[in-house]
Amino acid sequence: MTAFTYRSGGLHAEAVSLAQVADAVGTPVYCYAGSALAEGYRAFAAAFADQNVGICYALKANSNLAVVGTLARLGAGADVVSEGEMRRALAAGVPPERIVFSGVGKTQAEMKAALTAGIFQLNVESLPELEALSAVAVDLGVVAPVALRVNPDIDAGTHHKIATGRKENKFGIDFDHAREAYALAARLPGVRAVGVAVHIGSQLTSLAPFRAAFKKAAHLVETLRGDGHAIDRLDLGGGLGIVYREETPPSVADYAALVAETTRGLGCRIVLEPGRALVGNAGVLLTRVLYVKAGLHRRFVIVDAAMNDLIRPSLYEAWHGILPVAESAPGDLVEPFDVVGPVCETGDTFAVQRPLAVPQPGDLLAILSAGAYGAVMASTYNTRPLVPEVLVKDDQFAIIRPRLDYAELLALDHVPPWLA
Repeated sequence: MTAFTYRSGGLHAEAVSLAQVADAVGTPVYCYAGSALAEGYRAFAAAFADQNVGICYALKANSNLAVVGTLARLGAGADVVSEGEMRRALAAGVPPERIVFSGVGKTQAEMKAALTAGIFQLNVESLPELEALSAVAVDLGVVAPVALRVNPDIDAGTHHKIATGRKENKFGIDFDHAREAYALAARLPGVRAVGVAVHIGSQLTSLAPFRAAFKKAAHLVETLRGDGHAIDRLDLGGGLGIVYREETPPSVADYAALVAETTRGLGCRIVLEPGRALVGNAGVLLTRVLYVKAGLHRRFVIVDAAMNDLIRPSLYEAWHGILPVAESAPGDLVEPFDVVGPVCETGDTFAVQRPLAVPQPGDLLAILSAGAYGAVMASTYNTRPLVPEVLVKDDQFAIIRPRLDYAELLALDHVPPWLA
């Protein structure tokens, strides 16, 4: 996280003091470094510069318009999984011809919206979905460009809740039945099968699962061409991991070399859908210490951020680094603490027995690697206003999503006449 460094004793995002952000906006608050977003995309673009590749940022990682817009200006397309995400991509400046619509449960209304917008491709994950898309396209008088997502039954070696390429997962069409699915696509009006899609999971830290999946997908392209299908696109999904703790994920350069090796000679347009790899380490969650509580067997640092602001530790048992915003001195006492939030759930825990310089009420902490699957998964549980977001550029910052006040939050509900 090179965009976040200590300067003059305080943690900064680029040239902006995180203490200044917290004082101006309040806590908890997400802070993203624009330079880190740009660095992540440019690393991908450079690594794949000599390949016929489209880089479609996966909005599910972080769909803030300013984040998406930053990447769109650099040339990124978008991988979306809902009409809402598609509308966000378009609003942020992503051209429709660089948008891929994925997802296992598209509604017919979403299909219509995607076809009307003229997006690059819809990734279809089941035969009923294929038939529904055919009916929608015929009704609109258009032909839908389709890639069928196949499930290669590859263990991605990641957390079971973010593995997507095994037979027991809900995603994709069973690999052994792929040829039948493409045969159906060839018979249906209003759809044109132009590609093969595969995505086996998120936060992968080894190239081996990618290699196995990509080789199977490339072989399927050749088989389908032999069956008479004009396949000229290969969507390899995303999933490249980042460093949260001590992981050693492959470099983007090594990942690009693998793509080149496994797709050589196919002549396909390759589509990649990185999400976490572009934004994960570009953001932190700032939180303020409320209390330091001594329990019978351990001590707790109670902060004002909660699981509704960052759910990954509760949902995935995820590990996030935690740093004091005021730099610790070399001789400061370090002791183990549980870092917990104020929500009425035992699972509202960010860290267990984490060694920290002994904090005091009012101290600021930065929860690291929070740019992906943080604010985008936030909720108003316990009637807590949605966490705000800030984007930094050089020595300035802007609020890119404000914190709702309580009046705005309560106004989202409507009391029926018989209770008024």
